[in-house]
Amino acid sequence: MKSILYALCLLVPAVAVAQQKSLTGFTKENAEAEYKLEEKFDAQLKAENLDQWLKKLTLRPHHVGSAYGKANAEFMRDLLRSWGYDAQIESYQILFPTPKVRILEMTAPDKFTAKLAEPPLKEDPTAAIGADQLPVYNAWSADGDVTADLVFVNYGIPDDYEQLERMGISVKGKIVIAKYGGSWRGIKPKVAQEHGAIGCLIYSDPMEDGYVQGDVYPKGGFRPKDGAQRGSVMDMPIYPGDPLTPNVGSTPDAKRLNRSEVTNLIKIPVLPISYGDAQPLLAALAGPVAPSRWRGGLPITYHIGPGPAKVHLKVESNWTTVDALNVIAKLKGSEFPDEWVVRGNHHDGWNNGASDPLSGMVAELEEARAIGELVKTGWKPKRTIVYCAWDAEEPGLMGSTEWVEHHAAELQQKVVAYINSDGNGRGFLGAAGSHTLEVLMTEIARDVKDPETGVTLLERGKSFAAANAASAKAKKEILARRSLTLGALGSGSDYTPFIQHLGIPALNIGFGGEGGGGVYHSMYDTYDHYKRFGDPKFDYGVALAKTAGRTTLRLVNADVLPFDFKGFHRTVNSYMGEVTSLLESMREATEVENQMIRENRYVQAADPFKTYVPPTAAEPVPFLNFSSLQNALTALEKSATQYAELAAANPKPNTNLVQLNQLLFQAEQKLLSANGLPRRPWFRHTIYAPGFYTGYGVKTLPGIREAIEQRNWKEAQEQIEIAATTIGEYTKQVDAANKILMMR
Repeated sequence: MKSILYALCLLVPAVAVAQQKSLTGFTKENAEAEYKLEEKFDAQLKAENLDQWLKKLTLRPHHVGSAYGKANAEFMRDLLRSWGYDAQIESYQILFPTPKVRILEMTAPDKFTAKLAEPPLKEDPTAAIGADQLPVYNAWSADGDVTADLVFVNYGIPDDYEQLERMGISVKGKIVIAKYGGSWRGIKPKVAQEHGAIGCLIYSDPMEDGYVQGDVYPKGGFRPKDGAQRGSVMDMPIYPGDPLTPNVGSTPDAKRLNRSEVTNLIKIPVLPISYGDAQPLLAALAGPVAPSRWRGGLPITYHIGPGPAKVHLKVESNWTTVDALNVIAKLKGSEFPDEWVVRGNHHDGWNNGASDPLSGMVAELEEARAIGELVKTGWKPKRTIVYCAWDAEEPGLMGSTEWVEHHAAELQQKVVAYINSDGNGRGFLGAAGSHTLEVLMTEIARDVKDPETGVTLLERGKSFAAANAASAKAKKEILARRSLTLGALGSGSDYTPFIQHLGIPALNIGFGGEGGGGVYHSMYDTYDHYKRFGDPKFDYGVALAKTAGRTTLRLVNADVLPFDFKGFHRTVNSYMGEVTSLLESMREATEVENQMIRENRYVQAADPFKTYVPPTAAEPVPFLNFSSLQNALTALEKSATQYAELAAANPKPNTNLVQLNQLLFQAEQKLLSANGLPRRPWFRHTIYAPGFYTGYGVKTLPGIREAIEQRNWKEAQEQIEIAATTIGEYTKQVDAANKILMMR
């Protein structure tokens, strides 16, 4: 790997170095001033601050509603005030269930009682049981007391239930046990209850998260046999935040739903367990041997069941209201105070929460401190900077969602972009977000050096992708790229309410890929673990501060906001190609399947585990009319190209600069659908959304794509027209910006 990186460093063309003297959205003179400012910013960053703050903030559990969570919020508020920010704590009253009763026992064919506990470690004094520790549980599990046969369902995603159906196995009236992985944890009980299961267990298999990957903690970084992953199982693809106050901030006077009216809560009891507790249950199953791709790393033969393992599961929670404490710190802009750049990371964790989230939070604090030092030298930000430390992210993005819902009108009027991080590791830059910001992130990745290799973040990322390319051709294409490719945003962190609900451009930034560790959401996510296996010298914490700090500073200081509509058009056009290809592949597969049925070839092809039922022909896949979307994208391409040409020729217009920038950052709002996505109106973005059955995973052109996947052809056509309309409105916004740039 290092030889590849060295070669890449030598091959960086001279033109790339020359390009560093220009920045999108800046005049030449202001670009030079920006680079000098960023040099001063970098010089202020100190890894020892991140180390000191992480040690303090992780000293005790700090989940929402905890005493130490409150102490941490007040500590960060006071730090920010000392650095010159107008820092306040904004509180929201949210529902937050904590466990009261947790019982899991096998009643047949043998007796076994699960520990449901993580033992303390003498090697790590902060990984200790105490009154303020949250035990192993899944927040938002339904209360329930059930006994039934057990069925192993692999990852518990829709494809796994299709496999069970082919094998003639039903989970109706059963309790299922699923592995973590394959999708977000909340999808597993959601799909289980849809198939009639009455309870759900989720465990971490050592194949993905334990001794198969490496030595377990404390010898190594990976999950020990009694470690378990806590986490929310709220159905967040419906809506995040306080489930009792959808669309409004959960202030004291907010109207609240009854819990029985809520649509995004699981209706069966759910419990996470360790692989130490899972092994006796899985070993007691009989029935078919699991398919090879289902098998994990435990020293057993993986069977599916149902039974003879019978388990008793009882879960009961305290359904209480607690205060979610967001720290909001503002530094007023000198020229455009009503244009805000918002930067955030959450501060609550499941217990000590060193890696998730505080490794990202301390990098944000150091960014804020360094910017405060710049202000002391006489520099002033052109736009207002807002630093946020969110509470209650872990139970369901609650602190950020409630703040966004509470201040929605003001935020849509003022926020230029939201920049998110959520924990940090070491290795490679990961960046996803609004594709209008891809050029901005490319220039930042070009300008920041990787602390381990000394090459730029952009080149190191390219080398990693090239080293893992599937073919020589793919490697050559990767190495020829001159830009960073942003991923699309689904859900799973605090950017969600900004982009998915309000249409505010957003980014999610962090490093990872090389850290050793598998203690996510466990009691062992501690300062000691992070110092040994995360980012021991906090080099990548400083790299995150440099990366996110530049993102903030360039958005704050740009003459014209650095939005790129050509890249956005190119990306959305590729999404349209994907959904048309999906439709065509479904059509071909349906035709092949129906031909097999007509020729009676299904008897020979039937799965030996399945009780044979003669199949019936599937409905043919129709041809949908994409012309309105194609025409809308063609018009956008023309307008986006014109904008790029005009912006290059006139980087700082003499008139209407405020109006121009407002048109640019509010363009994303034109991509919102007034009625939201089908069956989940809280999610309104027509280009990016979490999948209904993927949880965190993104679905692009979600209304169209999911309707096609569900074979709902009428809805698919409707969603095509909706997407075409929103892109048309978006293009009008670009055209309005073009008119300003044409003025001399």
